[in-house]
Amino acid sequence: VQLQASGGGLVQPGGSLRLSCAASGFILDDYAIGWFRQAPGKEREGVSCISSTYDRTYYLDSVKGRFAISRDNAKNTVYLQVNSLKPEDTAIYYCAASYYCSGYDLTYDFWGQGTQVTVSS
Repeated sequence: VQLQASGGGLVQPGGSLRLSCAASGFILDDYAIGWFRQAPGKEREGVSCISSTYDRTYYLDSVKGRFAISRDNAKNTVYLQVNSLKPEDTAIYYCAASYYCSGYDLTYDFWGQGTQVTVSS
């Protein structure tokens, strides 16, 4: 069972990235998938989640309207489209799998290795 996060990079303020979370060893659609981020010196925080049932989506207030989470079941992958990026979005972004969406990282059983997003001019 493995999650692989990718798609991070260095982008200017206002820019966009698409983060990917690919699963191997299990069917991603059976799980809620959450994206978390951790900035230097700060606690890890939940950014977004897509549920396993009905694909309900949830977002941290500070990213609503800028980030969008989605699934591609054929590719066994969940995406996080991040737009209108701000310097305060700089962090390592992790994806994780759980049976239900939650903003608490202890809820999640499987974690990817993280991908760095840096927003700077």
